Amino acid sequence: MDSLNALTGVVRRCVDDYDMIAPGDRIAVGISGGKDSLVLLCALAYLRRYYPHPFTLEALTVDAGFPGMDFGGVERLCADLELPYTRIETDIREIVFDLRQESNPCSLCAKMRRGALDTAVIAHGCNKLALGHHFDDAVETFVMSLVFEGRLNCFRPVTYLDRSGVTQIRPLLYIGEQRSANMAARLELPVVPSTCPMDRTSKRAEVKAMLDTMSRTYPDLRSKIFGAMQRLPLDGWGKNPSSHFRDGGV
Repeated sequence: MDSLNALTGVVRRCVDDYDMIAPGDRIAVGISGGKDSLVLLCALAYLRRYYPHPFTLEALTVDAGFPGMDFGGVERLCADLELPYTRIETDIREIVFDLRQESNPCSLCAKMRRGALDTAVIAHGCNKLALGHHFDDAVETFVMSLVFEGRLNCFRPVTYLDRSGVTQIRPLLYIGEQRSANMAARLELPVVPSTCPMDRTSKRAEVKAMLDTMSRTYPDLRSKIFGAMQRLPLDGWGKNPSSHFRDGGV
C-alpha cells in the first residue's frame, strides 16, 4: 500500500520540476476540507522535515457559510502536525445564493473564495499559497477549456499574482485523484463533506464523466493529455531543466 513517504517523494518531484519552494518561503495551504487539500497539507508537513530549502507552513480555510460543515477535525489535525490553523468566516453563500441568486453560482463563488483566501494569505505574512489541485484537475481543466472555450489553456503549476504579490503553487499535480483518496483514507484524515447544492453538478463534473467513459477504451488517455501539456509546453508548464527529476507520476 502507498505510504506518505512515497507520496511525498512524488510531491517533491513536482516541487523541484517547477521551482515551487525557495529558502525562507512562508507557505499557506488553502484547506477546503476536501481530501486533496488535507493530503497536500500532510505531504508538505512531511516534506518540510527534510527539504533542503527551509520553509514555514500554516493552514487557512475560507468558510463560505454552507451549513453542516464542521472544521473541528481539521483544527485537531493541524494541532497534531504542530501547524497554525485559521478559519475565515464569510457570507459568500448568502451573497451568491440568497442575495444575487446566481444562475451560474460556481464562477462567482470561486472568485469570492479566491479573493478572501488571497487577503488572508497576505494578512498572515505568507508569500505563497499552496492549492490542492491534482493531476486529474489539470487534465479536466485543459479539456474544459478546449471543449467550452475552443482554446488550449489550463492553470499553471506556479502562478504569480501581480495585484497581491502572492505566488500560487500546486504541488499535487503529479498525484492522481484516486491516489489522493487512498492516502486520505489510509491516514484517516478528517475530510469535511461539501454541502454546496451545486456539488457534482458543474461543467467539470460533465467533463470528468466524459473522460471516465473515454478512458474505458483508452486507459492512458489522461496521462497522454497531461504529457502533451508538458511537451508543448503549455504556458507555464515547461519543466525546470536543472531538476533532477524528469518523469511525472499518478
